[in-house]
Amino acid sequence: MDKIIFTGPMGAGKTTAISSISDIPPISTEVRCSDDAQLRKETTTVAMDYGYFSLDDGSRVHLYGTPGQERFDYMWTILTKGGIGLVLLLDNARPDPLADLTFYLDAFKDFIQQTGAVIGVTRMDVSNQTSLDDYRNTLFARDQIFPVFEVDARQPNDVKILIHALLAILQ
Repeated sequence: MDKIIFTGPMGAGKTTAISSISDIPPISTEVRCSDDAQLRKETTTVAMDYGYFSLDDGSRVHLYGTPGQERFDYMWTILTKGGIGLVLLLDNARPDPLADLTFYLDAFKDFIQQTGAVIGVTRMDVSNQTSLDDYRNTLFARDQIFPVFEVDARQPNDVKILIHALLAILQ
């Protein structure tokens, strides 16, 4: 079973990305926000999102989305078990998306070292103060090289590019 993990901060588009390409209505654990997070969005994932995507050869790629809030980080370890790679989604309109990049690379360091990762940057249409080159330079300074793409999580083709890029680097 091929299992890909989607992670990133709350609001980066994990649930939306999985929903946009899943061949089934995705399973989601979205609940109404009850803390300061409600200022950013109405609902948040508390356990996981799940869907699957069929490749051209008929094989399925299972898609698991992690909760974005750090207080649910115990789910990150559970969800990465058996995973083949990571899609890190980052919201370019957050106050410090490069700090988010560093945080999630560190949080998933062991998993990434065993597998691989691609990075999708969302909401660049809302804020372009941080460029794709800024993300690449941050990765380079950490001696890490991963594909970095501008994506709209609502667009199936954008999400499929992330999946196909991840599968390509894993081969």
